[in-house]
Amino acid sequence: MLSKKCKYAIHALVHMGKRPTEQFVVKDISEACNIPRKFLESILLELKRAGMLGSKQGKGGGYFLRRTPPEINLADVVRLFDGAIAAVPCASFKFYESCDECEDEDVCAVRDAFLQLRNATVEMLKADTLESLLKKEAILRTKKKR
Repeated sequence: MLSKKCKYAIHALVHMGKRPTEQFVVKDISEACNIPRKFLESILLELKRAGMLGSKQGKGGGYFLRRTPPEINLADVVRLFDGAIAAVPCASFKFYESCDECEDEDVCAVRDAFLQLRNATVEMLKADTLESLLKKEAILRTKKKR
């Protein structure tokens, strides 16, 4: 399950992705996405440190997308806020840990099953870019109006 922080980050990015060349102040994102302002500030700072956002201080400043919507994918956002995508540590790519109970992970059927799950999940999350989320939202809004 995604953490609230991760979910809020995705919602903030989608909001910003609708106008990718603009700068956004925290207050406006907070109100538009129903995210507590203080919580959002820490989320935006983490996205900035990860290189997804930039910021400009002063009048007319705010946060802006540093990457284009096709360059931001859900796998990167999930890993940034929630860590490993794998359900078990021995199947993780970036957060690998061996299992104490496993004698030989090369022939472990449990690890193999979770590796397959991890690989499929990562591929799906990588394919879901900010651009694809914006397109899906537009399609869903059109269907809802019908």
